[in-house]
Amino acid sequence: MLKNEKCAAYFSPWKEKIEQIQPNDLVFLYRNGKGIIARGIATGVFEIADYQNDEGLHINEEYYMNLNRFESLRNPVPSADINDIVGTHVVLAQTLVSMNYDRGLKIWQAITKNYL
Repeated sequence: MLKNEKCAAYFSPWKEKIEQIQPNDLVFLYRNGKGIIARGIATGVFEIADYQNDEGLHINEEYYMNLNRFESLRNPVPSADINDIVGTHVVLAQTLVSMNYDRGLKIWQAITKNYL
């Protein structure tokens, strides 16, 4: 995802969550144990590709969306900091976590000030 500046999900029911992302949504890539590691703005165009892993080739199992203004963070934003930024506990155990635009904007601004 980082190399190709995109968000992606693999296999049902997770891959279909990519279809929920709308044009101009703020998107944050999160790595377990690290925090937010990159950000971008959704194009709104989801695409389908084959996915290769150690188990072999999986046809049409990657759903992805390219991101505009993609940036990898110099320092990840830990989950505790995310909670402080938005003022509430955010559960990050899912493939896609939706939040209102104001909360996303707060995270975007905090990244700009402190994590790039």
